[in-house]
Amino acid sequence: MSETTSETIKYVVDGLSVVTVIGTLVEMLPSIAALFTIVWTIIRIWETETVQNLIAREEEDAEQIRKAAQSDGDDRT
Repeated sequence: MSETTSETIKYVVDGLSVVTVIGTLVEMLPSIAALFTIVWTIIRIWETETVQNLIAREEEDAEQIRKAAQSDGDDRT
């Protein structure tokens, strides 16, 4: 086999490799896009004022419970 034929085969195989990679990525892109969309939606919901108010309320409730538990423990001693 000549040097030119060998190089031509290498280029053809490299081209097929690139086409295979692109084809694989195209098949994966809808899944990746769906994953990013889900993550983005969760982040956007998490950042809403309603969710932030709920989180703040839960933290306040937890703090009140801790304080009540501590005062109950202090009263018993």
